[in-house]
Amino acid sequence: MSIDVSLKAWLTLSLIRGLGGEAARCLLKQFGSPEAVLDASVSSLSEFVKADLATIVHTGVSDHLLQASFDWLSDPTNHIVTLADSAYPQSLLNISDPPLLLYVKGELGLLNKPSLAVIGSRHATPQGLRNAESFSSSLGDAGFTIVSGLAHGIDAGAHRGGLTTKSSTIAVVGTGLDKVYPAANRDLAHQIAECGAIISEFPLGTPPLAGNFPRRNRLISGLSLGCLVVEASIQSGSLITARLAIEQGREVFAIPGSIHSPQSKGCHTLIKQGAKLVETSQDILDELHWVSTNTTSLIANSDGTAPPVLSFLSDEPTDIETLCIRSGLTVGELSAMLLTLELSGQIGCLPGGLYQRLH
Repeated sequence: MSIDVSLKAWLTLSLIRGLGGEAARCLLKQFGSPEAVLDASVSSLSEFVKADLATIVHTGVSDHLLQASFDWLSDPTNHIVTLADSAYPQSLLNISDPPLLLYVKGELGLLNKPSLAVIGSRHATPQGLRNAESFSSSLGDAGFTIVSGLAHGIDAGAHRGGLTTKSSTIAVVGTGLDKVYPAANRDLAHQIAECGAIISEFPLGTPPLAGNFPRRNRLISGLSLGCLVVEASIQSGSLITARLAIEQGREVFAIPGSIHSPQSKGCHTLIKQGAKLVETSQDILDELHWVSTNTTSLIANSDGTAPPVLSFLSDEPTDIETLCIRSGLTVGELSAMLLTLELSGQIGCLPGGLYQRLH
């Protein structure tokens, strides 16, 4: 296949050993593009990164390493999206450490659909698995793509539930996309690749290193409007994802369980700390002011009344980027609808491009 020069530069920057996301974004800010970063002199680069790293950046990476990624892209179901691409998840632009690029296998369009994370223990109880599947299926029917981590237990149940709906599911993994981990979920991974999407920020060939999984958790929460914890022990990695969700300004929900069950203690801790206790999927939809997209048009009601986008606004001022994520609409579509609602006195436009529902 022909090599895209811009993508080659992005890949090169992402594959430079020792160049972390923060340093890479600093260089991009200073030089304007990956091509300009790679063309810069060592002395120019040394003004922003250490001299030894500047030399490595200026040297780049081997063509053999790059070719492996381009060979992988020869499969039409495989994609690489960079920070500069319109297909890049807009919700990740609002987190503190967005990856330079994402490897994607499957349906690229899901990355910018309204999503909810459904996560929990790898050692799930039978009831926990049923809850993961049923909540995910119901939330998927309401229009949410289900995001999880392809792990054993609750994650696998969440993906299976999402796959039963048109909204489908996204698996965020901690390996390169040429590997499946855990191997027991290989069949599930193939189903997700066919009907949903699997994504990773890690280069091809990356093994399942322990440190990668807490790192990928920020993407699970970052992609999502909210995070539902189905079951979790006190030591569960799901609590890390929930904490990241809070830091990113996402809603956190938890399903309560028996006070005697170790797999409920993490959920109870989250509820004590302010997570929303949920008993049904409707509790989540109500909290997010969500109108189900499988029965209602987001553009306008059939009787000509105000569009359901009004349901995505509350007393709390909200920016248009958040409304885009909640509704799945483009900025252009929303702007026209918001203007109509403002002129009719149903919403107010505040300084800073914020919108607020009026009563």
